[in-house]
Amino acid sequence: MGLLGGSFNPAHDGHRHVSLIALKALALDEVWWLVSPRNPLKPAAGMAPLERRLAEARVVARHPRIRVTDIEARLGTRYTVDGLRALKTRFPRHAFVWLMGADNLAEIPRWRDWETIFALVPIAVIDRPTYSYKALAGRAARRFGRARLAARDARALASRRPPAWIFLRARLHPASATAIRRARREGDGWAQRGSPDHG
Repeated sequence: MGLLGGSFNPAHDGHRHVSLIALKALALDEVWWLVSPRNPLKPAAGMAPLERRLAEARVVARHPRIRVTDIEARLGTRYTVDGLRALKTRFPRHAFVWLMGADNLAEIPRWRDWETIFALVPIAVIDRPTYSYKALAGRAARRFGRARLAARDARALASRRPPAWIFLRARLHPASATAIRRARREGDGWAQRGSPDHG
């Protein structure tokens, strides 16, 4: 199971694009979108209510193997490391892979107990526009450099004992939740409908 966490404020086709890449490249059964009740690293101002973000995410996901969930709210976890521990306890037979964009690899040292996240589950990092160099030259990539797998081993990632991670290069998707929120505030009708489907 691939786990894609985030605020999804709002969900967009970039999230779907990443999920479809992961499903195929990593030979996953499903991708779960973990819609966070509250991201500790993001301001509460401008954050849509959880129910609205879940509803929008379900519209965007539109795939039988992408599951939109509020499980973090139901588990009562706030930080990724705690959520992963709880999921592994609740679903001991599942093999989880944490999915994230290259921007998150660059900033993961700001996350609580970030090194423990690498020790809990294998991680797949998906390329994002303009972030690749910074991510691969960053602290996390250097710290776990020896645990990085070659792209040809992507389908084996879920079965690897952590720490294990891979960087997936794929056709980049331009969607940005920040840009969508800005356009919505400015009344752009195109953004109200969401970005076009590139998946």
